[in-house]
Amino acid sequence: MELIVNLVINGLATGMLIFLLAAGLTLIFGLMDVLNFAHGGLFVWGAYAGIFTYMYTESFLIGIIGAIVAGAVLGLLTEKFIITPVYGNHIQQILITLGLMLVLQEMIKVVFGPNGVSVKTPSYLAGSWEFGDVIIIKYRLFIIVVGFVIFGIFQYMLKRTKIGLIVRAGVQDKEMAQALGIHIKQVFLYVFMVGAALAALSGMLMAPYSGVIYAEMGMEYAILGFIVVVIGGMGSFSGSLLAAILVGLAGSFMAYYVPVLSLAVNMILMAIVLIFRPQGLFTIGKERST
Repeated sequence: MELIVNLVINGLATGMLIFLLAAGLTLIFGLMDVLNFAHGGLFVWGAYAGIFTYMYTESFLIGIIGAIVAGAVLGLLTEKFIITPVYGNHIQQILITLGLMLVLQEMIKVVFGPNGVSVKTPSYLAGSWEFGDVIIIKYRLFIIVVGFVIFGIFQYMLKRTKIGLIVRAGVQDKEMAQALGIHIKQVFLYVFMVGAALAALSGMLMAPYSGVIYAEMGMEYAILGFIVVVIGGMGSFSGSLLAAILVGLAGSFMAYYVPVLSLAVNMILMAIVLIFRPQGLFTIGKERST
């Protein structure tokens, strides 16, 4: 029983980190219909900007703020100069954002150096609690709490606030929203910035979890993010949460019981969903704005 609890906690922590990355992707696709393959670059830039801010200020909270600001600024520049010219053309979006992903990855090496950077967990989040044979690592529990809090905040904003109403109106009918006086292009920009900030936050929180950051990690985790979006349903915020938890738990249990399948289990999950429910666990029509 103790082993199961430990594996569940590990899986939930990993799943929440992937959710924060995938949440940005699904927000961008859900409203803007943009396939952003540069999302992993925003993730890794958030990790580096946040960690170097943390190392300079010796404040983990300020480091998190630094990562979010860096992600939002990069999101602003990306939407203005990269995404705007290719709205409505998925092929061009894929090509140009893949190119941007490679540029962002190489720029990490230019600005911060080519070698990986070791990261330590903040002292107040280091260590663990022991309850008999159950060991709960503080930082993993922190990640789980942050993930659910972020999900709750966005669910509330999308369903209960004027901002959420505007976003949902833009999802359902962009032309009608514009006719009602909503500046839909500005809404697109803000949504893209929020999605980029979530990716950067995920990168920052991933750094102490993995213990090291490196330029190529953006591409690696972006793949997991896209797997989660496909499983959960393109454009579904709730689906991304469920899919991220499934991916995290599957990886945790497989890594212990069947290590040879630990890397392939995510692809297997995605293949199963695509075969039996190609639209994802949540359909866009019902869940696109949630």
